[in-house]
Amino acid sequence: MAPVRVARAFRFSITAMMAALALSGCMRTAGPVAVAPQADLDAMTYGAAPAPVVVVDNSGGGAISAMRASFARTPRPVYAPAPVVVAAPVAYAEPVRYDTSYHLDAGDRLRVVVYGQEGLTNTYAIDAGGSITIPLIGSVPARGRTPAGLAAEIAAKLRAGFIRDPSVAVEIEAYRPFFILGEVAAPGQYPYVPNMTVESAVAIAGGFSPRARRDRVTVTHTDASGTARYVVPPGTSISPGDTVLVGERWF
Repeated sequence: MAPVRVARAFRFSITAMMAALALSGCMRTAGPVAVAPQADLDAMTYGAAPAPVVVVDNSGGGAISAMRASFARTPRPVYAPAPVVVAAPVAYAEPVRYDTSYHLDAGDRLRVVVYGQEGLTNTYAIDAGGSITIPLIGSVPARGRTPAGLAAEIAAKLRAGFIRDPSVAVEIEAYRPFFILGEVAAPGQYPYVPNMTVESAVAIAGGFSPRARRDRVTVTHTDASGTARYVVPPGTSISPGDTVLVGERWF
């Protein structure tokens, strides 16, 4: 019996020693592992990857350590900053420049500027008699004059006993209207637009009627020399105060 008990005791010691060695291998502490932190807001905004933080893995070796090591070797995505949208420059149109040789008449609306005299600077309409009325000097004839000629006449009247050295400018604020009659959708009186033609006048009046003659129209024009009537094609220019008559076709 004694030899059997000694063999069992010896075998138990060997088993205990092997278990201790196995446990010491499983409980081996791994070295420090560099683990990259999650991307924060600064990295997403400015595209800068944060520096890796060194932490000690106290969970032992094995699969967990291998997984963390593989994560540490995986490159982190770099986020580029969002593009900046710059608005395109805006182009502004220049103001309309009126023809200085234009001859004024009843219905034109003028902007008279007397520099340094706010009480005289105002908008004036030429009345049916062809004149405008300005404070201090009263009625001033405007029909048949150019804007520059009217400005000189106003300055001369102001200089005669009211202002020592007046400076006056006259601009056309709105032209007198034109008239269109005959075979159009809406005949009547309309505001004049610079560089207007017969075609644009017909368009403003709603276009030709089904019975209209479209190859030529009659234009009545009045100026300082009198009134004249012309038969013209649709591309002809018209002037403020003109009357356009669209005739009826025969077939």
